[in-house]
Amino acid sequence: MKTALETTILENSPILKRLANNFTTDPFEKDDLVQETFVRSLKSLEKFIHHPKLVSWLYVIMKNIYLNRYRREAIHRVAEKEISSNMQYNGNSYNSAESKFVISDIQNSINSLSDENYQIFNMYLEGFKYYEIAEYMNIKEGTIKTRIHTARKILKKKLQVYKPK
Repeated sequence: MKTALETTILENSPILKRLANNFTTDPFEKDDLVQETFVRSLKSLEKFIHHPKLVSWLYVIMKNIYLNRYRREAIHRVAEKEISSNMQYNGNSYNSAESKFVISDIQNSINSLSDENYQIFNMYLEGFKYYEIAEYMNIKEGTIKTRIHTARKILKKKLQVYKPK
């Protein structure tokens, strides 16, 4: 016998797949969006099972997931462009070994953060908003802002060797 939660998911999956057309035409990405929407909503889904605005609530979650992905990909595109442009000095050839060292240094610097600050900073890099991180970590939003600011200062200091002169 199916639970109310399973029934709700099965009934609303096709609706959410149609709504995912607003964001992408890729069928795999649509499925990922729907799945991620249900995963993110599971904490509170039981409260909304028979609620008349369930689909609206799920749509807002889906939209936020898509926007966060888009922002995260945009950040990566900008970072890749910046790294590649910094590596091509005045028409000289691109040095992939140097690029690997730079990326390795950045990753090692991020990994050197404390576990909690690493998780907070990583969520920030993935495009989560301060209030979303605060809610997830169960910490005040002001504390999240302070920790991200501190992490950025630490990383800036550790990576100052790459600062253009």
